[in-house]
Amino acid sequence: MSEAVIQAEGLGKRYRVGERERYFALRDVLARAFTAPFRNGNGRQKDYLWALKDVSFEVKQGEVIGLIGRNGAGKSTLLKILARVTKPTAGWAEVRGRVGSLLEVGTGFHPELTGRENVFLSGAILGMKRAEILKKFDEIVAFAETERFLDTPLKHYSSGMQIRLAFAVAAHLEPEILLVDEVLAVGDLSFQKKCLGKMGDVAKTGRTIVFVSHQMNQIRRLCDQVYWVDGGRIREAGGTAQIVSRYEQVMASGKEEKGREGEALSGRGGFMRWEIVDSTPELPCQLSTLGPTTVRFLVKVARPIQHGHHGVALRGADGQLIWAWAANDVELEPGISQLRYTFPILPIRPGVYTWHVSLYEDGELVDAWECKPDMIVATEDHQHARDEWNGVLNVPCKFAVGQASVET
Repeated sequence: MSEAVIQAEGLGKRYRVGERERYFALRDVLARAFTAPFRNGNGRQKDYLWALKDVSFEVKQGEVIGLIGRNGAGKSTLLKILARVTKPTAGWAEVRGRVGSLLEVGTGFHPELTGRENVFLSGAILGMKRAEILKKFDEIVAFAETERFLDTPLKHYSSGMQIRLAFAVAAHLEPEILLVDEVLAVGDLSFQKKCLGKMGDVAKTGRTIVFVSHQMNQIRRLCDQVYWVDGGRIREAGGTAQIVSRYEQVMASGKEEKGREGEALSGRGGFMRWEIVDSTPELPCQLSTLGPTTVRFLVKVARPIQHGHHGVALRGADGQLIWAWAANDVELEPGISQLRYTFPILPIRPGVYTWHVSLYEDGELVDAWECKPDMIVATEDHQHARDEWNGVLNVPCKFAVGQASVET
């Protein structure tokens, strides 16, 4: 049985709301100690937030673990503790082995140094000897696709270029444990696929990966086990298919993320909620059939709109535009109206999608909304068995083999 390379027990991390963590020099510590008796405690009451609370788990050698959950759930905080970037407020975590981490753009890099110099710097931070870095140097540069800018200071790199170089270093210098945050979303789609392929190769060598992502297709493709982090705690843990399915169902149900009926809309009004017509009451935002499908958006206006302009767009979890439409001369009466779209077929691959809607009157914005909750597509899969050969479409087709009569 594989030994545990990551163990955590009762992990907790507390932050003071509205205050950044500070680091004090010795003279600051002495000054604070000297003045402490003279500082009164009648100031503003401190407000604390527990980003993590009582988190316990263990990861075996060679496992690929996915961390999923909403923004602010505590996923990135957990990775920072494992990477020793931040200290826990409570509990402990032990990581056995050399760690490579990719937590945010530019982590471990120096902006004034060139790309070439940063490769050696990052390798040294990971505990690599110069000879080891030289051995992998050409592979790193080729993977990152930054040959032309190798001797340019990093501060002139785009965020995407920094991510490419940082990932290439972390993945090629053979850490025993690789920690990867959502930073891959910064890169383009082709590079994301390249990174996922590399992480798959890393996993096959028996090394351990902990991977944070909001893109469930990436989680399904790469991970053996998934931890669902919610409100600073591990809500559920288990096999990838089971946990991802549960997470998508809850997100689609709208029980975790409501529409905007409880929000104070502007004086002119705005969008309230959206739903898939004829879906089940438990899952009003889950698409379970390729078609026909009707989607409707409820909008409330305070006064008549005579020359309205309405736009709608559908985007994937990575922000890729899937489809868009616009209508002019939209007329709405005061009160609540519905804007309906009926699709004979909506053949997009299973996953998480977001609707974006807007409403203008005579060129002035009435409202624009990134619809919540997200749309979960849970239709039957009609795609290639290998993810790298899949596109955005999920089109059913019939295949047959037969003899052809060809006249010569």
